[in-house]
This record gives sequence, C-alpha cells and structure tokens, in this order.
Amino acid sequence: MQVDSSEMSGESGISWRNEAGMRRSLFLKMFGGVCLIIVILVALILFVSSRNIRSHYLDTLAQSLEKLGASLRSQVMLYLEQGRVEELDRWAKDLGREIDTRITLIDLEGIVLADSDEEPRTMVNHRYRPEITAAFEGRVGRSLRFSSTVKADMLYIGLPLETEVAAAHVLRLSLYVRNIDILLSDLSRIIWLLGLVMTVAALAAAYLITRSLTRPLNEIGRVSRQVAGGDFSAKLSLVRRDELGEVARSFNFMTERIQTLFDERNRQKEELDSIISSIDEGILALDKEGRILFSNESFQKLVGTEDPIDKYYWEIVRKQRFDDLIKRVQQEKKTLSLEIEFGTRVYLCNAVYLQNRKEVVVTFYDITQIKNIEIMKKDFVDSVSHELNTPLTAIKGFVETLEEEADEAQRGYLDIIKRNTDRLINIVQDLLALSELEEKTLELQREPVDIRRLLENILQIFKQPLQNKNLKLEFVADAGPAKVMGDPFKLEQLFVNLIDNAVKYTEEGKIKVEIRREDGVLVVDVEDSGIGIPEDQQKRIFERFYVIDKSRSKKVGGTGLGLSIVKHIAQSHEADIDVMSKPGKGTTFRITFPPYQQ
Repeated sequence: MQVDSSEMSGESGISWRNEAGMRRSLFLKMFGGVCLIIVILVALILFVSSRNIRSHYLDTLAQSLEKLGASLRSQVMLYLEQGRVEELDRWAKDLGREIDTRITLIDLEGIVLADSDEEPRTMVNHRYRPEITAAFEGRVGRSLRFSSTVKADMLYIGLPLETEVAAAHVLRLSLYVRNIDILLSDLSRIIWLLGLVMTVAALAAAYLITRSLTRPLNEIGRVSRQVAGGDFSAKLSLVRRDELGEVARSFNFMTERIQTLFDERNRQKEELDSIISSIDEGILALDKEGRILFSNESFQKLVGTEDPIDKYYWEIVRKQRFDDLIKRVQQEKKTLSLEIEFGTRVYLCNAVYLQNRKEVVVTFYDITQIKNIEIMKKDFVDSVSHELNTPLTAIKGFVETLEEEADEAQRGYLDIIKRNTDRLINIVQDLLALSELEEKTLELQREPVDIRRLLENILQIFKQPLQNKNLKLEFVADAGPAKVMGDPFKLEQLFVNLIDNAVKYTEEGKIKVEIRREDGVLVVDVEDSGIGIPEDQQKRIFERFYVIDKSRSKKVGGTGLGLSIVKHIAQSHEADIDVMSKPGKGTTFRITFPPYQQ
C-alpha cells in the first residue's frame, strides 16, 4: 500500500523518456510549421501581387491606347471622309513606327483597310475578332491574345467610328505583350527579391520566437522528470515576466507543497505502520482478486509466513471456513464475522467489505481465553443446574407436605417458599434447556413440520391466560403449505416462549400471530401491543438473564433465559430472528425460515 518515490520513478521511466523524445521534437514541429506558413503566405502574396500588377499595368496600357485612339479618331475620320484610303495606310505605317504601336482600320464587313505592320490586302477578315465585334456593337473592345498575322501575343483595343460616307468602321490599336513582359520582368525581380528578404527575416524571427518558447518548456520538462523521480528540491530558474514565468513560479510552489505533503505522508505512514505493527490482533487486506495487499506482524506470526504480500489468501490460510467467509463477504458486500480455530487457538475473524475499493479487510481477534471462560462457565452452570435440580425438587415436595398440616399463618410462609422454589426450578430447567441447545454436537430430530397446525395447538394452551387478561387473539395464515424441516419439540418450545412473553408483557390490546410466504421463504410474526422494548436495549434481549424491567420480571416470573433459548432454537434451524419494537406501542418478533426442502 506504500508507494515511494523510487517506485514511482521506476514505473514511469519509459514514459518519461518517451515524453522527453517528443519534447525534443517540439521545436522542429513549431519551427517547421511556422516556416511552412510563412513560405506559403509569401509565395501566395507574391503570386497574387504579380498577377495584380500585370493586370493593373495592362489596364493602364489599355486606357492609354483608348486615349491615343481618341486623339487619332479625327485624323482617321478625315481620311475616310475624303476617301483617301491608300494615304491612310501610309499614314498608319509612318505613325505606328513612330509611336511603336500597331494601328489597324477595319470596315463593317471585317475587311482591313489600313494596317501599320502588314499589307491590308494580304490580311484575313477581322469581322469576328472579339475587340472588333464589341466595337461594332458600340462599345470599346479589348482583347489579349495571340496574333496569327504577326505571330505574337498582343493587346488589342477596338474603337467604333461613325462617318457620313461609311456606315461604320473600327479603329484598332495594339501593342506587343512581349514589350509589356519586358517592362514587368524587372519589377517582378524586385518584388520576388523583396519577398525572399521578407521570408528570410520572417524565418529568422520565427526561429528566435520558437527557441524562446521551447527552451523554457524543455527546462520545465527536465525539472518535472526530476520531481517525478522523487527529487522535490528541483526548481525552475526561469526569470520572466510573462505567462511562462508565472508557470515557473507556480511550479516551484507546487514542488515545495508536494515535498511538505510527501514528508507528512511518510511521517503518518511510519506512525500508522508502527501502530499497526504493535496491534496484537492480526490484520489482513485483500484486493478483489483475493491477493494479499497488506498484513501486520501478528497475522504473519499467526500463519507462520514472513512475506505474504501479492500471494493469494488461500495459499496462506488453508481453512475452508475462512475461504467461505471471504467469498460470502465479496458476494454479499457486507461485514461478516466467523470463529475459526488455528491450532489450539480460536480467533474471531471479522471481515469488512470496502465498497469503494472492492477490497476486504479482515481482523483476527484471539478469543481463546473468552471461549475457555465460556466453556468453564457453561460447565459450571451445567453442574450447578444438575446439582440444584434434586434438592429443589425435594424442597418443593416437603413444602407441599407441610402445607397439608400447616395452619393459616404458616401457609403464608410456605406459599412464599413454594413460589420462590418454583422460580428456582424454572431457572434450572431453562438453564438445562439452554445448555442442551448450545451443545455443538446436538442433533435435531428433523422432520416435516406444519407450522400452521403447530401454532393452532400452541394457541389452545394460551386461551385461559388470554381470557384472564381480557386480551384479543388474532391468528392469520396464508393459504397453501406452511411446512419447514425441523424438530417439532424445539419449534414448539420456540413459539411457546415467544407467545408466553407476549402475554406476560401485554396488559391490554391484542396478540397477533401471522404466517405468510415471502419470496419462497416462510415468515412467522408474533406481535403484541404491550410495553415495548427501548431501541438501545433491543440488541441485548437475547443475552442470558437479561431483562428489561427487573421488577416486572419478578412479578410475572421471568427468568431472563426465554429469548436466549428462542435464539438458539432459531439458529439451530438456520432461521433468522428479528425484533421490531417501540416503547408503549408493542413488539413484533419475526422468524424467517429457510426454503422447505424435504
């Protein structure tokens, strides 16, 4: 039951090493995770920013082309209105080379009228190009695609033109995308270089931050392992003003508190071990499997074993009665006692079931001397009872003889002598009956007994006493058999004593006898409306010579042995006897017989 620090350290060594291994990889996990997040975020930012910059730059160029087209519209319209198409083509070629922009004019049929880079008559129909179609619908058309004419990616802007001569025309301006990409490449290199610098800086910061977090955790883990190994003097030396510093201060306070509690626990255990070792009674603790968890020196001397720990109790105590006791306690989950002989000594084994832990604690009380005294007392009572029986009978006989010749004054004294002689004879007879019942070798004359018929015959005896005291008799019996296996003479003696007590201690009211079956067992209640029994005395009423009201007992002639006889008869028939009583309300004695088996 003792768990010291060395055992705690030994049992948890592997788990601590595993935790240490995991803790060593915590830095890599944290740093690796942060690095991955930083790289992904930076790459995403660079990718999105590059696309946005390119898109924004293209939008800016497209707007510039729209403005350029708006400024050229009047000149183109003039050429168209004058029908100078060939001159318009030459003008477009000259201007396109000057501003490094391709200029194209398309009519409503999609035929190219002028182009700054190619000969119009060699070019295919442009009617269904996206920017041309949008322009003929009255909108500014825009398109970024590969040009089959010049064999390169280009940005196209289509502007609608309306003339008085022509139904409709489109002025298209375009730039080579490779020029745009050349312009953006330098910017992209700067952006990616900046991203790389930011990534390196972020990784360095992540490394420092992760290191600052994991180093205190490693320190906490190291000191925790020392504490788990039993070194409560280990302390954390983290001087910080953040949450980890608070954890360190709390941890140090906790270890100091644990050290104090551990020292107190060891001191209490030493005191408890010293007390238990000095107890003369044997003490044994068993787990739910029957293994011995603890035993003191007295038990070890009793069984002649020095180290019974972790062994099964049946390997140490080879007693069938003890095995039956432990099994009953585990099954019924309650405290039970049993007398067991170990050699020449007799021990009262008191077994207590611990509900929460499902363990059993057994205490061995040496009652050899008590049993010897009981045997001596029993032998003395037997001898005295037998010796008194003959002279008392003689005294009673001589008193009865003297009564015939005595005068009226002498008869009063003889009556007192006779009454007390009868009382002594009753006591002697009860003692002899009780002695016979206490004999272990007593064999009952068992046979099927009809309890209903037995009680009907017994109640006939009490008709006159009941009438003399004006008491009402109530007899209730369930239909069906009411048989038990037992000695009819002893059972008659049991019920005669119970009913006689009920009549003696009841002045008014009723006596009720009830027979019924409950859950397969036969139950007999003997109930009265008499003086009742105080609760603090109910446990002692089955003791020899114990009477509740001594003055009343003398008046009614009680010996104090009747209920003791009743208890022994019930036990010899394996029946349970219980008493329920309230002072002034009456008393009920309940006899519960075991199931009838013929």
